[in-house]
Amino acid sequence: MTVNAPASHIEVSTTTVKATKTFVLDTSVLLFDHSALTRFEENRVAIPITVLEELDQFKVGNETKNFEARECIRIIDRLSKDHTLQDWIALDNEVGGQLRIILQRDSDESVANTVFGSRSNDHRILDAALTLQREDPETTVVLVSKDINLRLKAKALELPAEDYKTGQIRDVKLCYTGRTVIEGADSNDIRKLYVNGTSRKITLLDPRRENNHFYILRNGSASALGIYSELSRKIQRIDKDNAYGIKPKNAEQAFALHAILNPNISLVTICGVAGTGKTLLALAGALEQRNKFDQIILARPIVALSNRDLGFLPGDAEEKVNPYMQPLWDNLKFIQSQFGENERKHRIIDELKEQDKITICPLAYIRGRSLSNAIFIIDEAQNLTPHEVKTIITRAGENCKIILTGDVRQIDTPYLDEQSNGLSYVIDRLRGKDLYCHVTLEKGERSELANLANQHL
Repeated sequence: MTVNAPASHIEVSTTTVKATKTFVLDTSVLLFDHSALTRFEENRVAIPITVLEELDQFKVGNETKNFEARECIRIIDRLSKDHTLQDWIALDNEVGGQLRIILQRDSDESVANTVFGSRSNDHRILDAALTLQREDPETTVVLVSKDINLRLKAKALELPAEDYKTGQIRDVKLCYTGRTVIEGADSNDIRKLYVNGTSRKITLLDPRRENNHFYILRNGSASALGIYSELSRKIQRIDKDNAYGIKPKNAEQAFALHAILNPNISLVTICGVAGTGKTLLALAGALEQRNKFDQIILARPIVALSNRDLGFLPGDAEEKVNPYMQPLWDNLKFIQSQFGENERKHRIIDELKEQDKITICPLAYIRGRSLSNAIFIIDEAQNLTPHEVKTIITRAGENCKIILTGDVRQIDTPYLDEQSNGLSYVIDRLRGKDLYCHVTLEKGERSELANLANQHL
């Protein structure tokens, strides 16, 4: 994965010589990306000793943050070979960056504790950055943190602070919906699309066309749905097909279901607010293709309330995550309710669950697995980091399909936002690629009450 350093991290003087800044990294940055140490080009990177202590607390466990902590500790250990960390040492980034650990003793006067009236690790990190600022007033010292409140505290102390920008998407508003409406398309061309199933002429209506991009074509009462394929360089007709008793209620849902059922598309992302049918369509499409895969795997990022870990819950791994998977089971029950108890399709769902052909998988245990002959549905994917999403997708083996669903405006984790979450990252980096397709659902179909809440609350 090629990642560019944040543009704001590079300053060019009038003599074209780059001035060196000192970036002080918070724990949240290193837990987000263990390679952040080497992402600041020729600038200096400082780590408060408090951050090193916090990394030690996170090093044990199977979650991504535990992996990031372990990897970061290994990098620091490798860089510090034959050196002490109280002096600036060379970073392994080929452009002259340097690394140092900043000591902040309890006996030292704490500006942050005095100003904010309390003691905390965040305040020790702020004091470490302020110490560097006092030591070398000619050098710009910048605190880099994923913690918004810590950045605000830094700015209150007149200490420059910014978010860690590496991995953030370019499109701030995430405008890409995966579809385009073309008004005034020739009615004869629309008719030919219906009759022949494909049209090359209609593709000329959109000079910016992208691979696996959907179209709504309209001319008065005539309309058609299509998808552009870079391979054939044609728009192919899309029908509102039924999937295990679930029929699309609008064009967006038809697009999403088409992408899910399309054997040439291995990765699908579906965005939309609550009630647009993201999870329902993913499950229905997976059940419709049950004979093409050995297993349907369901997963959801675990965002526990009150920051409590899953360890306090009784039972094995599956029993611990089951409460968080209830929305997936609710959608499965709704699909099952489309058929009578004596109907074959109703019984098939129970049989698949009994045979573990529909199963849940804690994302903490996905690392190291190879997912072959499986369809993998990850709900609430906006709560994943870019690194976590990459870890999941790189697990894909032969005949594996991955479906990510979520709403980038409903993020439950404190260090992610619309630009830095894994779902936005995938959409931004993979749009237009051969094996990938994205759809944004906007029209709610759950109920009029749910639509009212989404629009006005």
